[in-house]
Amino acid sequence: MDLVFSEEDLKFQQEVKSWIEENYPREMRERSSLTGGTLTKEDYIYWQQALFEKGWAGVNWPEEFGGPCFTPTQRYLFDLEMASAGTPGVIPFGISMVAPVIMKFGTEAQKEKYLPDILSGKVWWCQGYSEPGSGSDLASLRTKAVRDGDHYIVNGTKTWTTMAQHADMIFCLVRTQEEEIPQKGISFLLIDMKSAGIDVKPIVTIDGPPPGFQEINMVYFEDVKVPAHNLIGEEGKGWTYAKYLLEFERGNAYSHGLKAGLNRIKNIASSTANSADSEILIDSTDFSNKIAETEIAISAMEFTELRILSSLSAGKNVGPESSLLKCKGTELQQRLTELAAEAAGNYLFPFCHPAPTKGLNWEPIGSIESNKAGPAYFNTRKVSIYAGSNEIQRNIMAKLVLGL
Repeated sequence: MDLVFSEEDLKFQQEVKSWIEENYPREMRERSSLTGGTLTKEDYIYWQQALFEKGWAGVNWPEEFGGPCFTPTQRYLFDLEMASAGTPGVIPFGISMVAPVIMKFGTEAQKEKYLPDILSGKVWWCQGYSEPGSGSDLASLRTKAVRDGDHYIVNGTKTWTTMAQHADMIFCLVRTQEEEIPQKGISFLLIDMKSAGIDVKPIVTIDGPPPGFQEINMVYFEDVKVPAHNLIGEEGKGWTYAKYLLEFERGNAYSHGLKAGLNRIKNIASSTANSADSEILIDSTDFSNKIAETEIAISAMEFTELRILSSLSAGKNVGPESSLLKCKGTELQQRLTELAAEAAGNYLFPFCHPAPTKGLNWEPIGSIESNKAGPAYFNTRKVSIYAGSNEIQRNIMAKLVLGL
């Protein structure tokens, strides 16, 4: 495994660092710092369009569709600098999830219609997979699409739909046939969110009271007409396309963000007194041992990612390692929020106003970092469930790695 970056790679890293400094507005940085990374739709669109103008929007996209054609090493360094600077994440549903499906299984007309607007940030997408009562058994979905001439008529409900209130389009798994094997009756539809019969209702979560950040929604479909040419691939083959999409949702690099998160926890603990004896928490043997153990685990995660990077550079596929990354990465994300909650102590709880905005005439209770610890802790409980629960990922590894 070659872990030495070339002079060309280091030059690219400096280019990324300089570009971020010039294009990431200071006012946006301050708001992101206050809110724990929560920004407005306009912020995310600005950032996506800035990356697009630079030619860095679709980092995983092939060059033929407008991708920057990064090497795996350049992608690693790009992610490193973005995480170090605390830049906004690119909303993944269009650029990282439905776009690869359209590229592989879509018609030429679909590619020409959707891909340019996804890359430029012109169109915002959301994901219509989960349904009430389906739990982790996605194949039990009940939203139906019935063919009626040149259209499908869609009826049903999707839940936990992230950012649906902002979305222009939704990609949906729908049932077009009743089959003995339920996966065989599922199709993949692209639906305009402005269509008559679609109703979006917010799901209020515990990580922040209204009128705070709205993240997830219910989406109701009542006799929604969808042009038949919005079907991806073949009718009844949606399960295949969904599994392909999930490969892109799971195979993320985690270590950069984890290291940045651990540094924030150290900052909290360096200014927080241990209630038992008033010593600074970071000096507590028990807490410092937890920090050290977590830091070792993150380093192991980073070297695992680097080994995968080395394999990719040699032209090999990732394989079941994507499930390993998803399991360990999400567990470490949760571990960090648990440490942050411990470091925040009593300051974890008063988060009715977790991040007072600039110019308000009251001060946060405790440090800004402590104020963000509560919402982050509650919100991060989800990460070991979405994109295929970690229990499912372990089954995948048991089958593909151990042959069980």
